[in-house]
Amino acid sequence: MSRAPFSRTHDVVIVGGGHNALVAAAYLARAGRSVVVLERLGAVGGAAVSERPWAGVDASLSRYSYLVSLLPRRIVDDLGLRIDLRRRRFSSYTPDPADPSRGILVDTADAAATEASFARTVGDPDEAARYAAFTSRMGPLARTIFPSMTEPLTTAAAMRERLGDDALWTDVVERPLGTALRRSLESDLVRGIALTDGLIGTFASADDPSLAQNRCFLYHVIGGGTGDWDVPVGGMGRVSAELERAAREAGAEVRVNADVTSVTPDGEVHVGGRDPEVLRGRLVLSGVGRDVLERLLAAGAAAHVTPPPTPAPPVAEGAQVKVNMLLRRLPRLHDETVAPEAAFAGTFHVNETMTQLDTAYAQAVAGRVPSPLPAEIYCHSLTDPSILGPELRAEGAQTLTLFGLQVPHRLVEGTDAAASRAALLAAAQRSLDSVLAEPIADVVYEAPDGTPCIEARTTADLERSLGMVGGDIFHGPLSWPWADDDDDLDRPAARWGVDSGHERVLLCGSSARRGGAVSGIGGHNAAMAALELLGA
Repeated sequence: MSRAPFSRTHDVVIVGGGHNALVAAAYLARAGRSVVVLERLGAVGGAAVSERPWAGVDASLSRYSYLVSLLPRRIVDDLGLRIDLRRRRFSSYTPDPADPSRGILVDTADAAATEASFARTVGDPDEAARYAAFTSRMGPLARTIFPSMTEPLTTAAAMRERLGDDALWTDVVERPLGTALRRSLESDLVRGIALTDGLIGTFASADDPSLAQNRCFLYHVIGGGTGDWDVPVGGMGRVSAELERAAREAGAEVRVNADVTSVTPDGEVHVGGRDPEVLRGRLVLSGVGRDVLERLLAAGAAAHVTPPPTPAPPVAEGAQVKVNMLLRRLPRLHDETVAPEAAFAGTFHVNETMTQLDTAYAQAVAGRVPSPLPAEIYCHSLTDPSILGPELRAEGAQTLTLFGLQVPHRLVEGTDAAASRAALLAAAQRSLDSVLAEPIADVVYEAPDGTPCIEARTTADLERSLGMVGGDIFHGPLSWPWADDDDDLDRPAARWGVDSGHERVLLCGSSARRGGAVSGIGGHNAAMAALELLGA
């Protein structure tokens, strides 16, 4: 078999240039290791990027991921990242789908106003206290678990003992989330507010026996040790730009337009293109999803004329549609007691009662796009107007990001991409219009060519543009952020949760245990395991 023209040796070759790969590269280069990052696209950052979707419009949107919660302060400080994450005053606004002239506004700076909105909307003066008690009860999970995310894995038994609350552990880790929600909250609307934290990018019902919704919920409530979700000033691209700067300044080589075609378990990485080459690393770190890594390893085995293993069928399936919008102004609400600037500053819940979320799940299982489509929205530019040019700011323009739930990849897989995108966009608009006092289309900004500034990004779009199999933003099912009690944690890869099953290949992206969301945790932990293996 012929070889590529030349090869080089590095301590570490990193496949994929997402934010986790950049974190790993920065840590390893700072430790004096030779590192190269290979990104298939023309820019690094993966899903954590900012782009200008509409020609001639000076608006830079976080096109895929959009908020930050799980990025540990340790990583920010260790790498000297110059990023500003702003806390939002308004946590959420939830109009009653049955009567959108009333809604629940959770104002972190005004407890009395929050209580009044609960009472006005659900007719129960005690539901606000129940919701506050439920969210407060989750606090120990955040304070106990989040500090462990950048440490070697502990076992489930040890984490449970550290938490010191067996009832809380049982409610979140052992029983479907719906059980705790029904016992803690009386209103279907308020139960839905809590349940949505278990369904972002996850296809499940409140009582799913797989507990996929519980794992997603746990990651949503532990971020930063508080559960808060913050706005990255400058957009998500600012976060990736800072990580790239940190990696390059530390001495890492970051290459774009470098399409990896195969990987071998002994550290050989083939790069295709007009000038193919082979890189050899003492270790390979995989920033791509498990399914993609398996394909690369199978290709590597085939290239060495050994019977390639049969890849396991993909297990990844995203379950969301993302709609990005630029508006001339915020739309009017039916609820005259709440200003749009408050309602859209936090998370705006649309048709997300617990019953609606479970009904949408059943509809999707049956192969139908949910109607109404559960969705949540927020306005980045209210917290961070810097993503808009001066003229747009002067005109009063605002961005709007809608995240539709219970839309599994199976609904768009194998269909015409444009048609499925249009159908999901229409479903999102119908759902949003049902709780607004005017159609959202009436306030959408138009580009100079007359094109409406609105776009939908489906799971198929994520698969095609970012290589995320099934459009799964987590690169596979989320794992509990601890080890099973009988796991062997003697090896660095296992101890740090980055084991790929191959001694010289480590997971450094969202596929790693404790991976998922924009956190950098997978990259940090892969770097720590790599340094142990390299003898640092």
